[in-house]
Parts: sequence; structure tokens; C-alpha cells
Amino acid sequence: MPAFIDTIAALATPAGTAALAVVRVSGPGSAALAAEIFKRPPLPRHVSHADYRDRAGTLVDEVLFAFFQAPHSYTGEDGLEISCHGNPFIAQKILEDLFARGCRPAGPGEFTERAFLNGRMDLSQAEAVMDLIHARSERALAVAHQQLRGALGRHMQELIDALLGLLARVEAQIDFPEEDLPPEDRNLAARELEKLSQSTDRLLATSHYGEMLRTGVKTVILGSPNAGKSSLLNRLLGRERALVSAEPGTTRDFLEEPVAMGPHCIRLIDTAGLNPAPAALERLGIDKTLERAAEADLFLWVLDATAPCPVLPAGLPTRLTPANTLAVVNKIDLASPRPLSPPAGLGVVRVSALTGAGLDELRSAIVAKAETFCTGTGEDAIAINARHAHSLNQAKDCFVAAQAKLAANEATELLASDLRGALNAFGEISGKVDNERMLDQLFAMFCIGK
Repeated sequence: MPAFIDTIAALATPAGTAALAVVRVSGPGSAALAAEIFKRPPLPRHVSHADYRDRAGTLVDEVLFAFFQAPHSYTGEDGLEISCHGNPFIAQKILEDLFARGCRPAGPGEFTERAFLNGRMDLSQAEAVMDLIHARSERALAVAHQQLRGALGRHMQELIDALLGLLARVEAQIDFPEEDLPPEDRNLAARELEKLSQSTDRLLATSHYGEMLRTGVKTVILGSPNAGKSSLLNRLLGRERALVSAEPGTTRDFLEEPVAMGPHCIRLIDTAGLNPAPAALERLGIDKTLERAAEADLFLWVLDATAPCPVLPAGLPTRLTPANTLAVVNKIDLASPRPLSPPAGLGVVRVSALTGAGLDELRSAIVAKAETFCTGTGEDAIAINARHAHSLNQAKDCFVAAQAKLAANEATELLASDLRGALNAFGEISGKVDNERMLDQLFAMFCIGK
């Protein structure tokens, strides 16, 4: 565990005027600072009321302070939290005084970095702190809480334990061939490798859902010119975000806005109308629409209830499936006695963006579609990020290579190299690999006295 010699300080609450502000201190000088400033030794995990006076004895504010003794603190070090009135000038005066007393300004993320380096959390938990801060939906918040409580770390530990056991047996055959060890069983190794590979695939399957949680479900609103796409966007947002006109082709570029629906963050993307015979400028807008469609998670295909079902541009129909598309039949307030029928298989919601009719049903249908994107890994809610996916893909490649070597009956040393590569990749997710544990498992196979 590293021993930090400096004490850091920073504002822990957002800058700006508020009822309260919290200044956070961490490091070996925290207890001495509290005693010096408040004229009495601090009691661990006890909130006290006191005057905060600067080095010149000038009253800065009445505050509450709490001292956290190592290792029972966020960072694992001695820590001090000072709660003052939320005047930015007061908070800045306290910080300046702390710096004058020997603290240094904390760098970005340094409190959480110290928590990781001091063993208070693994890297996946440290990342979950930021996910928690930036969560914009109930589902994102729930997953961030799970990861902060170690859900991903627990899954990775199970994989690492299984991999360590396999690696220990393989390396024992290499290093101690003359010892009284069980004979090498390559069929058993192949089965265990397959289980590890499948578990890795299950975690990788949560990658896209993790992106949805962090950035929102990318929901592209598309349709013919003047079908009411921008009006629908405005209705779903509850405000006039897009310009609306009776003239077709008003939207030339895409607009993107997040909105909360149920437990999800839905990122609505209004696009240019799909005119089958566009002018040059319209063509550019349609190209942008097709670009957004290539990245979409969900489609709202807006259809004009008073017009025939349009023909979509080449390549787009294959992207629209019953799993990711809702046909939104708009202008039902103007509909003819024979209502338009969208392609078979698609979920259909009939609305009027003008009057608001059917909007509640549409929101419910969007939430239901978003629910189908959720991926499960057992009782824990897990959604990996891009860094985790990169490491898991590296591990997966090592497993594939190891399985090929087993099938070809190649040297055990080459198999061990692939397994070590997978172990290192797994370790990058949590930020640590304990090689001593592998040695413990290896030597546990020996007879007593060896």
C-alpha cells in the first residue's frame, strides 16, 4: 500500500451558490490540521460544530467538520470534511487557508485514485464513481450502484479464480514434471477453457447495453418529409425544440435531445425527411439521416396516416426490424376512414402530434422496447464499458489461441503463455492480479514435506 506524504484538499460539491458547500481533505496531515484549526483533537467519525478562523485569526464561517481516521475513510487515509455555507467566496477562503497551512490542491479524481491505490476499491469500482455521478436514468443509477458495490469485481474474481486454478495445474506440469502430481488431463483443460470463454462472452454481451446506459438509447425519428417528425420530437420533449412548418423539408440536419422515459434515458434524434427525389441540399440531410440510422438502437418510423406507406431508401429496410422499430402512425386527427397499414410485424402506435392523442401509449411502447435491450449476468446488474470490453476481448483471443493449441496437442508451455495473457487481461479490469495466489494453488498440489 503506498504511503502518501502530502495532504490534499479540494471542493467536493459543485462550484456555485448553494445552501452548503463541502471541502474535503485527505492525507497524513488531516488530524493535525483539524486540531490546529478547531483548537481541539478531532474525534473520529464525529460531527462537530466550530468557528473556522484563518491563520490570522479572522472568522471565515461557522462550520461542521468530521474527521475520518485511516483506514475507515473514502481514500483509506486520514480525512477531514468541512461543511460551510454555500457561498463560493467562503469555500474559496477556506481552501486558500488550507493551502497556506500546507495542503496542496487535489488533482482531478485524486481522492478516488488514492482510494484505489490504498486498496479501498478496484478499478471497476473507481469507474463506477463517475458512472454514479453522471447517471441520467433510474436504470443507469441502479447499475452504477451495483458496480460501485463490487458486482463486476465479483464476477471477475470468479473468472480469475477459475483461470488461476487451471494455470496452476498447467504450470505444475511444466515446472515439476518429476513430482507425484496427477497426470495432465487435456480434456479437462479444454472443458474449463470453454466455460471461461462462455463466461467472458456473457460479460462482453453487456457492452452495448453499457453504452446505452451511459449515453442514452439512440432513438432515430425517421420518415417522409412533412410526416410530423419534428412535431413528434417536440411533443415527446414537452417543449418546442425543433422548427415546425407545413413546408416539407424544413429539417435539413439532425437534432439530438435526451429525455427520461420510465427508468431509461432516451436520446431522441430528429432527422431530415426521406424524400425519394431530393434536391442537392436535401440529399446532404438524408445522408446524415442514414448515418444516424447506422448507429441507432431504436427507430420511430413516422408515417402519415393520410398518405400511402412510403418506400424507404436502399439498405434502410434491413435495419428496421420488429425488435428495434415502432411504426408511429401520425395525424390520426386527419385520418381517412381507411387508415394506413404499416408493414406486417412492426409494433404500431397511432398518435396525433398536433393534439397529443396516443402520446402516452407511444411512451409506454418506447419504454417496453428499451426494456428488451437489457442484458443480464445473474442477480447482479452489470454493464461493462469500452475499457472492460477491450480487456475481455484480449482474454477471449487468448482463450481461442489456447483452445487451438490444445486441439493441436501443442507444447504445454505455449498453452501456459496464452493462459497468462488471459489472466493479465482480466487483471486490467480490476487493476490487480495476485500472482502469489496462483503460486499458493500450485504448491497446494504437493504432498506435505515436499
